[in-house]
Amino acid sequence: MPAAQKPTRYGHTEGHTEVCFDDSGSFIVTCGSDGDVRMWEDLDDDDPKSINVGEKAFSCALKNGKLVAAVSNNTVQVYTFPEGVPDGILTRFTTNANHVVFSNDGSKVAAGSSDFLVKVVDVMDNSQQQTFRGHDAPVLSLSFDPKDIFLASASCDGTVRVWNVSDQTCAVSWPVLQKCNDVVNAKAICRLAWQPKTGKLLAVPVEKSVKMYRRETWSNPFDLSDSSISQALNIVTWSPCGQYLAAGTINGLIVVWNVETKDCMERVKHEKGYAICGLAWHPTCGRICYTDVEGNLGVLENVCDLSGKASSNKVSSKVEKDYNDLFDGDDTSSAGDFLNDNAVEIPSFSKGIRNEDEDDNDLMLAVDRLRQRSRVLTDDENSADATMLRTDLHKEEEEDDQADSIHNVPLTKPQGPFYDGPLPTPRQKPFQSSSTPLHLSHRFMVWNSVGIIRCYNDDQDSAIDVEFHDTSIHHATHLSNAFNYTMGTLSHEAILLACEGADELASKLHCLHFSSWDSSKEWMVDMPQNEDIEAICLGQGWAAAATTALLLRLFTIGGVQKEVFCLPGPVVSMAGHGEQLCIVYHRGTGFDGDQCLGVQLLELGQKKKQVLHGDPLPLTRKSYLSWLGFSAEGTPCYVDSEGCVRMLNRGLGNTWTPICNIREHCKGKSDHYWVVGIHENPQQLRCIPCKGSRFPPTLPRPAVAILSFKLPYCQSTTEKGQMEEQFWHSVLFHNYIDYLAKNGYDYEESAKTQAVKEQQELLMKMFALSCKLEREFRCVELADLMTQNAVHLAIKYASRSRKLILAQKLSELAAEKAAELAETETEEEQEEDFRKKLNAGYSHTTTEWSQPQVRNQVEEDTEDREETVSEEKPERHNYGQKSFQSANSSDMPALKPGPVFSSSQGRVNPFKVLVSPKEPATSVNSARSTNILDNMNKSSRKSTSINRANNEKSPVIKPLIPKPRAKQASAASYFQKRTSQADKTEEVKENPKESSSETPAVCPQNSENQRPKTGFQMWLEENRSHILSDNPDFSDEADIIKEGMIRFRVLSAEERKAWTNKAKGETAGNGAEAKKRKHVVTEVCETENQEEAAKENVDLCKKRKSLDLSTNEKLSAFAFKQE
Repeated sequence: MPAAQKPTRYGHTEGHTEVCFDDSGSFIVTCGSDGDVRMWEDLDDDDPKSINVGEKAFSCALKNGKLVAAVSNNTVQVYTFPEGVPDGILTRFTTNANHVVFSNDGSKVAAGSSDFLVKVVDVMDNSQQQTFRGHDAPVLSLSFDPKDIFLASASCDGTVRVWNVSDQTCAVSWPVLQKCNDVVNAKAICRLAWQPKTGKLLAVPVEKSVKMYRRETWSNPFDLSDSSISQALNIVTWSPCGQYLAAGTINGLIVVWNVETKDCMERVKHEKGYAICGLAWHPTCGRICYTDVEGNLGVLENVCDLSGKASSNKVSSKVEKDYNDLFDGDDTSSAGDFLNDNAVEIPSFSKGIRNEDEDDNDLMLAVDRLRQRSRVLTDDENSADATMLRTDLHKEEEEDDQADSIHNVPLTKPQGPFYDGPLPTPRQKPFQSSSTPLHLSHRFMVWNSVGIIRCYNDDQDSAIDVEFHDTSIHHATHLSNAFNYTMGTLSHEAILLACEGADELASKLHCLHFSSWDSSKEWMVDMPQNEDIEAICLGQGWAAAATTALLLRLFTIGGVQKEVFCLPGPVVSMAGHGEQLCIVYHRGTGFDGDQCLGVQLLELGQKKKQVLHGDPLPLTRKSYLSWLGFSAEGTPCYVDSEGCVRMLNRGLGNTWTPICNIREHCKGKSDHYWVVGIHENPQQLRCIPCKGSRFPPTLPRPAVAILSFKLPYCQSTTEKGQMEEQFWHSVLFHNYIDYLAKNGYDYEESAKTQAVKEQQELLMKMFALSCKLEREFRCVELADLMTQNAVHLAIKYASRSRKLILAQKLSELAAEKAAELAETETEEEQEEDFRKKLNAGYSHTTTEWSQPQVRNQVEEDTEDREETVSEEKPERHNYGQKSFQSANSSDMPALKPGPVFSSSQGRVNPFKVLVSPKEPATSVNSARSTNILDNMNKSSRKSTSINRANNEKSPVIKPLIPKPRAKQASAASYFQKRTSQADKTEEVKENPKESSSETPAVCPQNSENQRPKTGFQMWLEENRSHILSDNPDFSDEADIIKEGMIRFRVLSAEERKAWTNKAKGETAGNGAEAKKRKHVVTEVCETENQEEAAKENVDLCKKRKSLDLSTNEKLSAFAFKQE
């Protein structure tokens, strides 16, 4: 009959716990992290005798009435048994002793500690000590040879050593374990054991098998393994007869083998899946006691009972099903075990066992097949031919005394080609972000920014509790879990649960739409047959479920089925936020421990589109995905098992940028942070610290910690590196503002303003640092990232620092930026006006496609143009642009002209041209460069388009200043747009379009191209006083206009539209009067143009002579804006 498992009971507080029997088997003795040693008469003993030996007890051993315990004060103490009277200190170490064992005769005690030493001490005379040195890391476990000749030890340095006790020498060493730096970081404690009585074999638990080493020859004749073992083995122990070997794993499985036949006799799973850390076999009967890392004590009865030997191989279907579930959610082990995708399958074995009516021949045949399969897998590392191995194994069964026959038989060369390349990585199983493993009886189904869903699944009850962080959203809810829901997620609108399909039940999707205004707030959908839900998520107004059929099913939040589409591969995880859906799936098979994942990002709004089209998901080497979600502001983020947090950088073509390394914040190697949310404003990574594990317990309620973000920039210890990291940090974490604005969401305008200010301050600091380091080219690169106002400050700084070439380069850059800004604004207004007219249905209105015909009409008949001004408005910018392009065709530098603004006019068309009969053609850039540094030559150009129509001089872009100024003021004239009020009065009366002296005067041919006052101009007139009060140091009109432009842009679209409409309404009535006065304006324009051209011809010579003046004098004049 199979072994009987009794329910575990509380033994000690949470932590490492050990167990042993006394010589007669009358008492069960345990020790734990609470510092107590307890003596139990039986598992049902409610009042065990307890001895407090210290703050913590790491290990204990019992023999011949002596109890020794390794205590937290770095000592090994002796007590009498069963009285528990202290009998002195046996030995001391410089740190904790991790394991103590008695020799077979009970005269000596071996102890191994974290200071790398192993000591063998005489119990009666502790002055007789032997010290064994050789390990390079803390000692994990020890075992005495039954003949007391050898001592075996396992260490964190990855080796298992066998020592000769008499001369303290190392007989053999096997590097078979994983290396680590401390016992708490070890994957397994590797409790090895010698075979009783003869000591013929040494059993060493290594990964998922037990390696058997033969005494004195130290060969490895065979290994013991089983397909049900999915996690690493932690401990082994022998039966007193030496025929059976029991082993416990770190996920709670206890396996018993018959060493002679190498058959697996028992498989028992811990009821809660805790790691087995203590295992002891009763000295006289088939009873095994075990302890786990949570301090619980359990007992197995009737283990390998000879009367039930024939049926001992029978594993119930329920237990076999549990084996298949061993991997699910077991997150405490290494990444390799977590990713193990090989569910336990015993097809021939299980089918033969379940039908107990079959004859014994069929049963034994099934067992034999399983045995053969197990051994071939075990010895697969030898790369031997399977047929040869089977032959050797059958020979070994016939001759049990020659157990090392496999080792001695030479292996034949493989018949097929031998592959020695990278091995495929098992695929990661699907998971829900911010959920804890499925095997836990109390677990988190989800913990996000909305609330927490807990699941309780024990013998008494199976329920789900939902708690909201903000109780104004919804009150806490308690739900029954009749369908065994394993997945859950939560949003401000609903609770979504899902379960896998069972034998007769389909997989279900259950939604509790608590935000619904009607009384029916729940709906449930059954999946088709043989289709199970693997991942779920919620968004704004929708729910999604990914299934094993590689389908993604969309539902409305009210339960209406929407689109269904195919997934490119098996899903790993999903996340939703607003209209966005992020899916991570397997693109293929990874190799060498790497996962091969892909990501899709879809927007499910009215304009459905796919943002990321299955792009590869970057992961740290040999890691897997551990969290997927969105920031509170809607930016996709994810975390891998190595603690690297990455965020989607929308400003860089939807690439992934690492923003934090959680491992840098962990104090210990076994500590982790369990991520629950990411926020960009304020910048916070919210997670729960987990000491010694990857996930937190449900009780007590975990505390949330907040970590900071840090981009992995080089030279982070230098001032330059820190400022660079801060700048790009600010840029990355404010990309969401542009995304929200683009998609019509509300956002805090102050956050964007503050971000721009912060970024410009950092750029100015880096600019100043580069100036000090004489890195002028780097200064220009930094200035290219600045706004116009910041470039002005950079020019002042460069001039005061006497960086002449740098100041000139920056002035050219400022001109480029101004031109680009004006061009962008013009294009935006053109597009906006064009769309408005199309939407209004003015199909007869002249459009961009009819531009050539309209331009021909303009050139042919001026009178007709005056009568049809309203029909030609869309063409005015294009006409000016065309003329400007023809002017650019000559030898003008590649720099673009900058925009010009005034207090009463605002932004004007930068492409307007002026024809002057006596003035030489001069480009804006050349004039401006002369005004700033007085060292750039003027270049003249000729145009052809206007000459053909008017037979006049070539059109030019009039200089910004109507007449040259003094040398001291010439540098400031580039951004100084002011003129006397007397000069403006006449033009203001005639036409609002000509109210500023720095506005290019337009000849009669182009007078109809003048536009009415814009919305920005009207807004600036009303808000000028506010700008000056906020910035009293603004003396330049250009500064006021640029500040006004910044403020005008942050207005909402509705406000800007209102100002535009207002401007159109006020200027509509002035059209008739303007037409009447057109001829008067034409005459005034011609007269002024002739006078100014004559003056400039005279001044050109003067300016050429002024180049001999001191450049420093001119730069200082520019910096202080002397007039």
